[in-house]
Amino acid sequence: MARRRPSDPPVLPGFSHVRLLGSGGFADVFLYEQNMPRRQVAVKVMLADVVTEHVRQMFQVEANLMAQLSSHPGILTVYQASISADGRPYLVMELCSSQLAARYRAERIPVAEVLRIGVQIGSAVETAHRSAVLHRDIKPSNILTTVYGHPVLSDFGIASTLSAAENAESVGLSIPWSAPEVLLDETAGTVASEVWSLAATVYTLLAGRSPFEVLDGSNASADLIGRIARAKVPPIDRDDVPASLQAVLRRAMSREPGKRQQSALELVRDLQRIEAELGLVATQADVAMDDWALASIGDPGDRTIVRAVAPRAPGAAGRRRRRRAAEATAPPLDTSAEPVPTAGRIAARRTRVLAAALVVTALAVIGLGATATVIAIQGGDRDLPRVSNVEAVLDGSTVVFSWEDPGIAADDSYQVTLGDGTETFQRTSEFAVAASAGDRVCVTVRVAREGRLGPASDEKCAEVAGG
Repeated sequence: MARRRPSDPPVLPGFSHVRLLGSGGFADVFLYEQNMPRRQVAVKVMLADVVTEHVRQMFQVEANLMAQLSSHPGILTVYQASISADGRPYLVMELCSSQLAARYRAERIPVAEVLRIGVQIGSAVETAHRSAVLHRDIKPSNILTTVYGHPVLSDFGIASTLSAAENAESVGLSIPWSAPEVLLDETAGTVASEVWSLAATVYTLLAGRSPFEVLDGSNASADLIGRIARAKVPPIDRDDVPASLQAVLRRAMSREPGKRQQSALELVRDLQRIEAELGLVATQADVAMDDWALASIGDPGDRTIVRAVAPRAPGAAGRRRRRRAAEATAPPLDTSAEPVPTAGRIAARRTRVLAAALVVTALAVIGLGATATVIAIQGGDRDLPRVSNVEAVLDGSTVVFSWEDPGIAADDSYQVTLGDGTETFQRTSEFAVAASAGDRVCVTVRVAREGRLGPASDEKCAEVAGG
């Protein structure tokens, strides 16, 4: 099959092109040198013939979600993103090595190292899931290595969005690491299917081949799919791989999703137990918490800052206390939108945290033919609970929105959408926006569950009175 010629590297202000690093179905990757600060970076540039207005819009939506993920130590770091003079979106990111993809076939990777990689990448996957993002292409070639030897997950991109634009039923797949229900079109991807792919990746690094690849037979797509669908995971032919680790991987690659570990974190905990069994120091699981970034917001008058707030007293009692506090203080708000009470000094003891999606200008990593996708649903799923009675309280220059828990499940989150279309996902039932005098701030809230979004709440708006 003939390969296409690489595209011309764009002229990027502040960067000097060095050479081509690689090519894929939707993008080329170039080595550039950044002029200030001086460093070498990898720049992914979308191909001109796949860029449409719809793609640009999706690119913008994904940017706000993916920017948060790149701060995870197990996810490729994004430095900058923009659109080149010739109209091609590009992404500037950390320069990493892809040697792991070739290494597992050339040498036997120590069990301790594979366990460490599994825990670190599993932590990254769990963090993505908590932000309602499915990667959908977890495999060895999408695990890169930093200059310090740390594994990072790459290719959170829009390749599947591009495929869907061409054919709504077409989703590119990396067959050897795709769960049977995905290959058989039973689902486009779930948390359970990502657990399967993560386990298949760990298996591959140990075995030197993908789980259902055979050395003495055909490994054509149809043959692989047939073996994966039967789900009889062959043993790993290594004396140093304990039976307990093989059992963990077999469970994670069960044919029935309900029999697998029910989250990436559960699989991570199983791998940590194997580390303890082998007398190894347990690898830290870096999983983002709801209050992952404390304080230090900067200028409270900066209206581009979006903050989540640690929950206060839950339930009706907490709301009654907030209402009593509000009645004690006159609201310095323009009530032409809706009356918004003031919380006074009650909120002074509350710790603020950055929302999972700060309003930033980073764009999602463009996969080289990857099938990563942000979970995006246009309509509301009526089977999911609906958030109601969103309230707004003024705390100094910050508008705090809050709502009652409508009955979400343990793995659910909330999608909070601002009036300008900015979206963020979080698990707390309070959301704060730093506003300026004269600002009108509006939000709607939905419940997010495994790629589905519930019906939207009524929009709640508040106007801050001019100074």
